[in-house]
Amino acid sequence: MNIGQASRASGVSAKMIRYYDEIGLVRPSARTESNYREYDEREINELRFIRRARSLGFSMPEITKLLSLWRDRGRPSREVKAIADRHLADLDNRIAEMQAMADTLRQLSRCCAGDDRPDCPILADLTGETAA
Repeated sequence: MNIGQASRASGVSAKMIRYYDEIGLVRPSARTESNYREYDEREINELRFIRRARSLGFSMPEITKLLSLWRDRGRPSREVKAIADRHLADLDNRIAEMQAMADTLRQLSRCCAGDDRPDCPILADLTGETAA
């Protein structure tokens, strides 16, 4: 399968496939006599794996490690779970931080009259002033 077909089959853009190949995330694909890449089912499955891992927010180093573990049929699942648990904890922390930001902005928005007067608690907060 050529790169366009591999892209359609895996859901990963041709540009990203080339990038993954360039950084060594995916194993080098076979090449035709005219030096075009050829992809087989194993490589398509790896690209699908990468796409799904990215959709779950895993970083490239995490994906590299997960892909390595996936290729190793003798791996202990505890290593995979540890990566997933660390990622989940990071997501939970980011969600909590974003929720706190949303709560703060919600409160500031409630305090702002949103009228023709120049005083604004949102701007006051951003400058470090005490909102009245």
